[in-house]
Amino acid sequence: MRDIVLMGLVLLVLPSALMHTTTAVMLWTWVSIMNPHRLAFGIAHSFPFAMVAAGCAAISLLLTKDPLKIPYKSPVKYLIFFLIWVCITTAMAFYPSESMVQLNKVLKIQLMTVVALAALHERKHIEMFAWVNALSIGFYGFKGGLFTISTGGGSRVWGPPGSFIEGNNELAVALIMAIPLLNYLRLVSPHPWVRRLLLAVSILSAVAAIGTQSRGALLAISAMGFVLWLRSPKKLVAGITVVVMATLLVAFMPSSWGERMNTIQSYEQDGSAMGRINAWMLCFNVAKNHLFGGGFEIYTFEMFARYAPDPLDLHVAHSIYFQVLGEHGFIGLFLFLAIWFYTYKIGTQIRKVAKGRPELDWAYNLAGMCQVAIVGYAVGGAFLSLAYFDLPYNVMVILVCTQRWIEAKRWEMDTRGAFGATAPVARLDLQAGSASAAAHKT
Repeated sequence: MRDIVLMGLVLLVLPSALMHTTTAVMLWTWVSIMNPHRLAFGIAHSFPFAMVAAGCAAISLLLTKDPLKIPYKSPVKYLIFFLIWVCITTAMAFYPSESMVQLNKVLKIQLMTVVALAALHERKHIEMFAWVNALSIGFYGFKGGLFTISTGGGSRVWGPPGSFIEGNNELAVALIMAIPLLNYLRLVSPHPWVRRLLLAVSILSAVAAIGTQSRGALLAISAMGFVLWLRSPKKLVAGITVVVMATLLVAFMPSSWGERMNTIQSYEQDGSAMGRINAWMLCFNVAKNHLFGGGFEIYTFEMFARYAPDPLDLHVAHSIYFQVLGEHGFIGLFLFLAIWFYTYKIGTQIRKVAKGRPELDWAYNLAGMCQVAIVGYAVGGAFLSLAYFDLPYNVMVILVCTQRWIEAKRWEMDTRGAFGATAPVARLDLQAGSASAAAHKT
């Protein structure tokens, strides 16, 4: 049944995806972030939905009459430089053939990132993109939160098999990034029942993130909560709410969860933590000795024997920073960090321009929540190999396209968001004032 429903939905969207690049981008994003086919058990489970979505995007670029233009903002430029550098490091890799396979995956993802940057021009497109990203992860937050409550927190929450977020740690960071986007959608939705539903999904996503029993997630959600508190206009109420919710969550989880979280302070005695540090040293030593890094797929017995303190303790990087450092060297790490520094900076620029302007309230709130998501990624990613995961780059797309929307003064004509969000107050007041003045003259 799941296979039939999934295949039917994709077939229903295909005609629009072939004619409109924005629809193809939404289809690709849904398939690549949520991986709905991994929840099916028949032909849909292994069907190449991502390839179909990418093919539709390619055809739509030729057929669409919608505007297409890449905004060459700083994070986009650094992303392009990073991808060029990754191609060079792959050519110089220790294992070129294995690295080429991973490079192919990374370039496919980033090609669609560029397509999204070119296609999303209207507010409704930007908000729809936020909806697709948030709900694709929020589905697992809703499901995982209910699972955590029903099991008393005794079992870990896992993501869809065969995806970036299959592991409990990876899913936790994705959930933490999705919560701010869910909160934004709750703020701008004109429908009370939608706002209540999004609030429930946000809370259950936080429960699910805790239910993954990921120590990195605990640090990331703490950092995210702090930034959300800073963003709140009512800091006292928000602070009390966060403390009460955190206390209830911790009290709900079993003692095994508390014991696992306590190992953050005693990492020297934890085999998993020491294994990660061993992998970090491998990455550092490879980058120190090789300008181009080691390329993808450097986590082998041979590499650990040559560059790791403990040659027998094999682990992947378990850190976006050390992952990029080991695979692409110090230059690669600089370019990678520049992407996120300038992405966050764009959020600050948007908030500065939009503050106090009712017609830009949506952009002000969206930029703030995207910054919170980036903080969650920056902290949680320090302990996970998620350097090439789609979701953070999609957040970059949202911010860059929003800034382009503002610079083009699109609010003068583009007054509606996704799902019928109301027109800006300032524009309505202006129209009402004009009508009143005309009536007065007559």
